[in-house]
Amino acid sequence: MRLNTDIEMHSQTFTRGGIQSLFDFLGLHGHSVDRGKRIYQMKAGRQCLVADFAKNVDDTDMTSRDHTNAAYQQECANDDQDDEDCLPIHIQENRFTLRSFIFLVSSQPSRHFSLDMAANQSDTADAPIQANPVVVVQDVGHLSEAFMREVGSLFWFVVQTASESLDNIRRGRTPFRAVSFFRYSERAGVGSVPLVGLVSFFLGLTMALLTGYQLQRFGTERLVPGLVAISFTRELGPLLTGIMLAARIGASFTAELGTMEVNEEVEAIEAMGIPPLRFLVAPRMVALFALMPCLSTVSNISAIFASSLISRIYFNIAFVYFIDLVKDALLIRDIVTGVLKSFLFGFLISAIACYRGLTVKGGAEGVGIATTSSVVTAITTVIGFDTLFNIVYIVFFP
Repeated sequence: MRLNTDIEMHSQTFTRGGIQSLFDFLGLHGHSVDRGKRIYQMKAGRQCLVADFAKNVDDTDMTSRDHTNAAYQQECANDDQDDEDCLPIHIQENRFTLRSFIFLVSSQPSRHFSLDMAANQSDTADAPIQANPVVVVQDVGHLSEAFMREVGSLFWFVVQTASESLDNIRRGRTPFRAVSFFRYSERAGVGSVPLVGLVSFFLGLTMALLTGYQLQRFGTERLVPGLVAISFTRELGPLLTGIMLAARIGASFTAELGTMEVNEEVEAIEAMGIPPLRFLVAPRMVALFALMPCLSTVSNISAIFASSLISRIYFNIAFVYFIDLVKDALLIRDIVTGVLKSFLFGFLISAIACYRGLTVKGGAEGVGIATTSSVVTAITTVIGFDTLFNIVYIVFFP
Protein backbone atom coordinates (compact mmCIF):
# COMPACT_ATOMS: atom_id res chain seq x y z
CA MET A 1 0.00 0.00 0.00
CA ARG A 2 1.32 3.39 -0.99
CA LEU A 3 0.96 6.30 1.40
CA ASN A 4 1.81 9.96 0.72
CA THR A 5 3.00 11.71 3.86
CA ASP A 6 3.52 15.50 4.22
CA ILE A 7 6.40 16.44 6.43
CA GLU A 8 6.55 19.88 8.03
CA MET A 9 10.01 20.76 9.22
CA HIS A 10 11.48 23.70 11.17
CA SER A 11 15.15 24.39 10.62
CA GLN A 12 17.76 26.90 11.65
CA THR A 13 18.02 30.33 9.95
CA PHE A 14 19.48 30.33 6.43
CA THR A 15 23.25 30.44 6.77
CA ARG A 16 26.11 29.40 4.55
CA GLY A 17 26.21 25.60 4.43
CA GLY A 18 22.69 25.27 5.89
CA ILE A 19 21.20 23.82 2.73
CA GLN A 20 24.01 21.29 2.31
CA SER A 21 23.59 20.07 5.88
CA LEU A 22 19.86 19.72 5.26
CA PHE A 23 20.53 17.61 2.15
CA ASP A 24 22.90 15.39 4.12
CA PHE A 25 20.34 14.94 6.85
CA LEU A 26 17.47 14.07 4.54
CA GLY A 27 19.56 11.36 2.93
CA LEU A 28 19.57 12.64 -0.60
CA HIS A 29 22.69 10.56 -1.27
CA GLY A 30 20.73 7.31 -1.26
CA HIS A 31 21.02 6.42 2.45
CA SER A 32 18.03 5.77 4.71
CA VAL A 33 16.99 8.26 7.33
CA ASP A 34 17.15 7.28 11.00
CA ARG A 35 13.83 7.23 12.79
CA GLY A 36 12.94 10.09 15.02
CA LYS A 37 15.92 12.23 14.19
CA ARG A 38 15.21 15.80 15.21
CA ILE A 39 16.09 19.15 13.54
CA TYR A 40 16.43 22.40 15.45
CA GLN A 41 13.23 24.14 16.31
CA MET A 42 12.31 27.63 15.11
CA LYS A 43 11.51 30.63 17.29
CA ALA A 44 9.11 33.36 16.17
CA GLY A 45 10.42 35.39 13.26
CA ARG A 46 12.88 32.82 11.94
CA GLN A 47 12.66 31.42 8.48
CA CYS A 48 10.94 28.11 7.81
CA LEU A 49 11.67 25.41 5.30
CA VAL A 50 8.89 23.15 4.19
CA ALA A 51 9.62 19.93 2.38
CA ASP A 52 7.02 17.81 0.68
CA PHE A 53 7.95 14.21 0.11
CA ALA A 54 6.08 11.22 -1.32
CA LYS A 55 7.19 7.93 0.17
CA ASN A 56 6.53 4.33 -0.65
CA VAL A 57 5.66 2.27 2.41
CA ASP A 58 3.78 -0.98 3.06
CA ASP A 59 1.08 -1.86 5.57
CA THR A 60 3.41 -3.62 8.02
CA ASP A 61 5.23 -0.35 8.85
CA MET A 62 2.17 1.70 9.85
CA THR A 63 2.13 0.66 13.50
CA SER A 64 5.78 1.46 14.07
CA ARG A 65 5.38 4.82 12.35
CA ASP A 66 2.41 5.84 14.45
CA HIS A 67 4.24 4.87 17.62
CA THR A 68 7.29 6.85 16.58
CA ASN A 69 5.29 9.96 15.72
CA ALA A 70 3.41 9.95 19.01
CA ALA A 71 6.60 9.58 21.01
CA TYR A 72 8.31 12.40 19.18
CA GLN A 73 5.36 14.77 19.54
CA GLN A 74 5.35 14.13 23.31
CA GLU A 75 9.07 14.87 23.45
CA CYS A 76 8.65 18.18 21.60
CA ALA A 77 5.84 19.26 23.92
CA ASN A 78 7.90 18.49 27.04
CA ASP A 79 10.98 20.34 25.79
CA ASP A 80 9.35 23.63 24.85
CA GLN A 81 5.75 23.96 26.03
CA ASP A 82 5.69 27.76 25.91
CA ASP A 83 6.81 28.08 22.31
CA GLU A 84 3.79 28.48 20.08
CA ASP A 85 5.85 28.04 16.92
CA CYS A 86 7.24 24.65 17.93
CA LEU A 87 6.18 22.07 15.36
CA PRO A 88 7.56 18.54 15.49
CA ILE A 89 9.25 16.96 12.59
CA HIS A 90 7.93 13.60 11.51
CA ILE A 91 10.45 11.51 9.73
CA GLN A 92 9.52 7.97 8.79
CA GLU A 93 11.88 5.08 8.52
CA ASN A 94 12.61 2.89 5.48
CA ARG A 95 14.01 3.84 2.14
CA PHE A 96 11.86 6.16 0.07
CA THR A 97 11.59 7.54 -3.44
CA LEU A 98 11.98 11.29 -3.76
CA ARG A 99 9.15 12.75 -5.80
CA SER A 100 9.22 16.44 -5.04
CA PHE A 101 11.26 18.80 -2.94
CA ILE A 102 10.00 22.34 -2.43
CA PHE A 103 11.44 24.98 -0.17
CA LEU A 104 9.09 27.63 1.15
CA VAL A 105 10.30 30.63 3.10
CA SER A 106 8.13 32.02 5.84
CA SER A 107 6.40 35.29 4.87
CA GLN A 108 6.15 36.53 8.46
CA PRO A 109 9.59 37.56 9.74
CA SER A 110 9.98 38.91 13.21
CA ARG A 111 9.40 42.56 13.98
CA HIS A 112 13.02 43.10 15.01
CA PHE A 113 14.26 41.56 11.79
CA SER A 114 12.03 43.89 9.70
CA LEU A 115 13.16 46.98 11.59
CA ASP A 116 16.81 46.04 11.19
CA MET A 117 16.41 45.50 7.47
CA ALA A 118 14.58 48.81 7.04
CA ALA A 119 17.28 50.65 8.98
CA ASN A 120 20.02 49.07 6.88
CA GLN A 121 18.26 49.96 3.62
CA SER A 122 17.70 53.54 4.80
CA ASP A 123 21.34 53.94 5.73
CA THR A 124 22.43 52.52 2.38
CA ALA A 125 20.09 54.78 0.38
CA ASP A 126 21.02 57.94 2.23
CA ALA A 127 24.75 57.32 2.08
CA PRO A 128 26.31 59.63 -0.54
CA ILE A 129 28.37 58.09 -3.31
CA GLN A 130 31.96 59.11 -2.82
CA ALA A 131 33.79 59.89 -6.04
CA ASN A 132 37.27 58.47 -6.17
CA PRO A 133 39.62 61.30 -7.18
CA VAL A 134 42.10 58.78 -8.53
CA VAL A 135 39.51 57.39 -10.97
CA VAL A 136 38.53 60.90 -12.09
CA VAL A 137 42.13 61.86 -12.76
CA GLN A 138 42.65 58.57 -14.58
CA ASP A 139 39.65 59.20 -16.84
CA VAL A 140 40.88 62.70 -17.63
CA GLY A 141 44.28 61.29 -18.47
CA HIS A 142 42.80 58.69 -20.79
CA LEU A 143 40.70 61.30 -22.58
CA SER A 144 43.71 63.58 -22.96
CA GLU A 145 45.78 60.71 -24.30
CA ALA A 146 43.09 59.77 -26.84
CA PHE A 147 42.75 63.41 -27.92
CA MET A 148 46.48 63.85 -28.44
CA ARG A 149 46.64 60.57 -30.34
CA GLU A 150 43.87 61.73 -32.67
CA VAL A 151 45.58 65.07 -33.24
CA GLY A 152 48.88 63.36 -33.97
CA SER A 153 47.28 60.90 -36.38
CA LEU A 154 45.51 63.72 -38.22
CA PHE A 155 48.74 65.70 -38.45
CA TRP A 156 50.71 62.82 -39.96
CA PHE A 157 47.78 62.07 -42.27
CA VAL A 158 48.06 65.58 -43.73
CA VAL A 159 51.85 65.36 -43.88
CA GLN A 160 51.73 62.05 -45.73
CA THR A 161 49.18 63.40 -48.21
CA ALA A 162 51.31 66.47 -48.93
CA SER A 163 54.45 64.32 -49.21
CA GLU A 164 52.92 62.00 -51.80
CA SER A 165 51.58 64.94 -53.84
CA LEU A 166 54.89 66.82 -53.79
CA ASP A 167 56.78 63.66 -54.66
CA ASN A 168 54.65 63.32 -57.77
CA ILE A 169 55.35 66.95 -58.68
CA ARG A 170 59.12 66.38 -58.35
CA ARG A 171 58.82 63.55 -60.84
CA GLY A 172 57.22 65.88 -63.36
CA ARG A 173 53.69 64.59 -62.92
CA THR A 174 50.49 66.21 -61.78
CA PRO A 175 49.79 65.71 -58.06
CA PHE A 176 46.29 64.44 -58.85
CA ARG A 177 43.92 64.11 -61.73
CA ALA A 178 42.43 67.40 -62.95
CA VAL A 179 39.10 65.70 -63.60
CA SER A 180 38.79 64.79 -59.93
CA PHE A 181 39.66 68.31 -58.85
CA PHE A 182 37.01 69.93 -61.04
CA ARG A 183 34.39 67.38 -60.07
CA TYR A 184 34.87 68.04 -56.36
CA SER A 185 35.10 71.77 -56.98
CA GLU A 186 31.71 71.70 -58.64
CA ARG A 187 30.17 69.75 -55.81
CA ALA A 188 31.74 71.79 -53.02
CA GLY A 189 31.58 75.18 -54.71
CA VAL A 190 28.81 75.54 -57.25
CA GLY A 191 26.51 73.16 -55.39
CA SER A 192 26.91 75.08 -52.13
CA VAL A 193 26.33 78.59 -53.49
CA PRO A 194 22.50 78.56 -53.15
CA LEU A 195 22.65 77.25 -49.59
CA VAL A 196 25.32 79.67 -48.41
CA GLY A 197 23.72 82.64 -50.15
CA LEU A 198 20.22 81.95 -48.82
CA VAL A 199 21.27 81.39 -45.20
CA SER A 200 23.49 84.47 -45.22
CA PHE A 201 20.71 86.56 -46.77
CA PHE A 202 18.26 85.66 -44.00
CA LEU A 203 20.86 86.20 -41.31
CA GLY A 204 21.78 89.60 -42.77
CA LEU A 205 18.10 90.62 -42.74
CA THR A 206 17.71 89.63 -39.12
CA MET A 207 20.93 91.26 -37.98
CA ALA A 208 20.20 94.56 -39.75
CA LEU A 209 16.66 94.66 -38.42
CA LEU A 210 17.55 93.99 -34.79
CA THR A 211 20.60 96.24 -34.62
CA GLY A 212 18.81 99.00 -36.53
CA TYR A 213 15.91 99.17 -34.10
CA GLN A 214 18.30 99.33 -31.16
CA LEU A 215 20.45 102.06 -32.73
CA GLN A 216 17.41 104.05 -33.87
CA ARG A 217 16.67 104.96 -30.25
CA PHE A 218 19.88 106.98 -30.21
CA GLY A 219 19.57 108.31 -33.76
CA THR A 220 22.55 106.26 -35.01
CA GLU A 221 20.83 103.89 -37.45
CA ARG A 222 23.31 104.96 -40.11
CA LEU A 223 25.83 102.68 -38.37
CA VAL A 224 23.90 99.59 -39.46
CA PRO A 225 25.64 99.16 -42.87
CA GLY A 226 29.14 99.30 -41.40
CA LEU A 227 28.19 97.03 -38.50
CA VAL A 228 26.79 94.31 -40.75
CA ALA A 229 29.65 94.60 -43.26
CA ILE A 230 32.40 94.31 -40.64
CA SER A 231 30.66 91.49 -38.78
CA PHE A 232 30.24 89.32 -41.85
CA THR A 233 33.56 90.12 -43.49
CA ARG A 234 35.69 89.38 -40.45
CA GLU A 235 33.65 86.86 -38.48
CA LEU A 236 30.24 85.62 -39.53
CA GLY A 237 30.93 85.07 -43.22
CA PRO A 238 33.81 82.57 -42.89
CA LEU A 239 32.36 80.99 -39.75
CA LEU A 240 28.89 80.48 -41.18
CA THR A 241 30.28 79.13 -44.43
CA GLY A 242 32.58 76.75 -42.57
CA ILE A 243 29.74 75.34 -40.50
CA MET A 244 27.53 74.77 -43.55
CA LEU A 245 30.32 73.14 -45.56
CA ALA A 246 31.26 70.91 -42.63
CA ALA A 247 27.69 69.64 -42.51
CA ARG A 248 27.25 69.32 -46.27
CA ILE A 249 30.60 68.63 -47.94
CA GLY A 250 32.44 67.18 -44.95
CA ALA A 251 29.75 64.56 -44.37
CA SER A 252 29.75 63.72 -48.08
CA PHE A 253 33.52 63.19 -48.19
CA THR A 254 33.47 61.01 -45.07
CA ALA A 255 30.61 58.84 -46.31
CA GLU A 256 32.25 58.31 -49.72
CA LEU A 257 35.67 57.39 -48.39
CA GLY A 258 34.18 55.33 -45.56
CA THR A 259 32.13 53.26 -47.99
CA MET A 260 35.20 52.70 -50.14
CA GLU A 261 37.15 51.60 -47.07
CA VAL A 262 34.44 49.17 -45.97
CA ASN A 263 34.14 47.69 -49.47
CA GLU A 264 37.94 47.29 -49.64
CA GLU A 265 38.19 49.60 -52.64
CA VAL A 266 41.04 51.49 -50.99
CA GLU A 267 43.01 48.26 -50.69
CA ALA A 268 42.34 47.56 -54.36
CA ILE A 269 43.76 50.97 -55.27
CA GLU A 270 46.87 50.23 -53.22
CA ALA A 271 47.21 46.84 -54.92
CA MET A 272 47.24 48.63 -58.29
CA GLY A 273 50.25 50.68 -57.13
CA ILE A 274 48.34 53.97 -56.81
CA PRO A 275 48.87 55.94 -53.58
CA PRO A 276 45.37 56.30 -52.09
CA LEU A 277 46.14 59.56 -50.30
CA ARG A 278 47.26 61.27 -53.48
CA PHE A 279 44.47 59.74 -55.54
CA LEU A 280 41.53 60.15 -53.11
CA VAL A 281 42.43 62.78 -50.51
CA ALA A 282 44.53 65.39 -52.32
CA PRO A 283 41.92 66.54 -54.89
CA ARG A 284 39.24 66.85 -52.22
CA MET A 285 41.45 68.87 -49.89
CA VAL A 286 42.69 71.22 -52.61
CA ALA A 287 39.18 71.77 -54.00
CA LEU A 288 37.68 72.74 -50.63
CA PHE A 289 40.75 74.75 -49.67
CA ALA A 290 40.55 76.83 -52.86
CA LEU A 291 36.78 77.35 -52.92
CA MET A 292 36.25 78.28 -49.29
CA PRO A 293 37.19 82.00 -49.74
CA CYS A 294 34.88 82.21 -52.75
CA LEU A 295 31.94 80.88 -50.76
CA SER A 296 32.75 83.27 -47.90
CA THR A 297 32.62 86.14 -50.38
CA VAL A 298 29.19 84.96 -51.53
CA SER A 299 28.07 84.93 -47.91
CA ASN A 300 29.33 88.47 -47.32
CA ILE A 301 27.66 89.86 -50.43
CA SER A 302 24.32 88.20 -49.62
CA ALA A 303 24.30 89.55 -46.06
CA ILE A 304 25.28 93.09 -47.12
CA PHE A 305 22.61 93.09 -49.82
CA ALA A 306 19.96 92.00 -47.32
CA SER A 307 21.12 94.72 -44.95
CA SER A 308 20.76 97.32 -47.72
CA LEU A 309 17.14 96.31 -48.25
CA ILE A 310 16.32 96.66 -44.56
CA SER A 311 18.13 99.99 -44.39
CA ARG A 312 16.19 101.33 -47.35
CA ILE A 313 12.75 100.11 -46.28
CA TYR A 314 12.81 100.68 -42.53
CA PHE A 315 15.51 103.29 -41.94
CA ASN A 316 15.25 105.34 -45.15
CA ILE A 317 18.92 104.94 -46.11
CA ALA A 318 19.48 105.22 -49.85
CA PHE A 319 21.40 102.49 -51.61
CA VAL A 320 24.21 104.81 -52.77
CA TYR A 321 24.60 106.20 -49.29
CA PHE A 322 24.59 102.65 -47.96
CA ILE A 323 27.52 101.71 -50.22
CA ASP A 324 29.47 104.76 -49.06
CA LEU A 325 28.92 103.82 -45.42
CA VAL A 326 30.13 100.28 -46.09
CA LYS A 327 33.30 101.48 -47.83
CA ASP A 328 34.05 103.89 -45.01
CA ALA A 329 33.62 101.19 -42.36
CA LEU A 330 35.56 98.36 -44.00
CA LEU A 331 39.35 98.16 -43.85
CA ILE A 332 41.81 96.03 -45.76
CA ARG A 333 42.72 94.15 -42.61
CA ASP A 334 39.10 93.09 -42.20
CA ILE A 335 39.04 91.58 -45.67
CA VAL A 336 42.41 89.87 -45.18
CA THR A 337 41.27 88.42 -41.87
CA GLY A 338 38.19 86.92 -43.46
CA VAL A 339 40.16 85.43 -46.35
CA LEU A 340 42.75 83.85 -44.06
CA LYS A 341 40.03 82.34 -41.92
CA SER A 342 38.36 80.93 -45.01
CA PHE A 343 41.54 79.18 -46.16
CA LEU A 344 42.13 77.78 -42.69
CA PHE A 345 38.57 76.51 -42.28
CA GLY A 346 38.56 74.88 -45.71
CA PHE A 347 41.79 73.05 -44.91
CA LEU A 348 40.57 71.83 -41.51
CA ILE A 349 37.18 70.65 -42.77
CA SER A 350 38.61 68.69 -45.69
CA ALA A 351 41.39 67.11 -43.62
CA ILE A 352 39.04 65.98 -40.84
CA ALA A 353 36.45 64.65 -43.30
CA CYS A 354 38.97 62.61 -45.30
CA TYR A 355 40.71 61.31 -42.18
CA ARG A 356 37.46 60.09 -40.64
CA GLY A 357 36.48 58.44 -43.90
CA LEU A 358 39.68 56.43 -44.28
CA THR A 359 39.67 55.25 -40.64
CA VAL A 360 36.19 53.72 -40.69
CA LYS A 361 35.72 50.39 -38.93
CA GLY A 362 32.67 48.25 -38.39
CA GLY A 363 30.85 48.13 -41.71
CA ALA A 364 27.81 50.24 -42.54
CA GLU A 365 27.29 51.18 -38.91
CA GLY A 366 30.86 52.42 -38.74
CA VAL A 367 30.27 54.64 -41.77
CA GLY A 368 27.34 56.32 -40.03
CA ILE A 369 29.30 56.81 -36.82
CA ALA A 370 32.28 58.22 -38.72
CA THR A 371 30.07 60.63 -40.66
CA THR A 372 28.49 61.98 -37.49
CA SER A 373 31.87 62.25 -35.81
CA SER A 374 33.27 64.07 -38.84
CA VAL A 375 30.55 66.74 -38.81
CA VAL A 376 30.72 67.30 -35.04
CA THR A 377 34.52 67.38 -34.97
CA ALA A 378 34.76 69.73 -37.95
CA ILE A 379 32.23 72.23 -36.58
CA THR A 380 33.85 72.20 -33.14
CA THR A 381 37.31 72.64 -34.66
CA VAL A 382 36.17 75.51 -36.87
CA ILE A 383 34.64 77.40 -33.94
CA GLY A 384 37.66 76.73 -31.74
CA PHE A 385 40.18 77.92 -34.32
CA ASP A 386 38.05 80.96 -35.05
CA THR A 387 38.21 81.98 -31.40
CA LEU A 388 41.94 81.29 -31.22
CA PHE A 389 42.54 83.24 -34.42
CA ASN A 390 40.66 86.26 -33.07
CA ILE A 391 42.61 86.22 -29.82
CA VAL A 392 45.98 85.99 -31.56
CA TYR A 393 45.05 88.64 -34.13
CA ILE A 394 43.83 91.13 -31.53
CA VAL A 395 46.85 90.57 -29.25
CA PHE A 396 49.55 90.82 -31.93
CA PHE A 397 47.79 93.10 -34.43
CA PRO A 398 45.69 95.53 -32.39
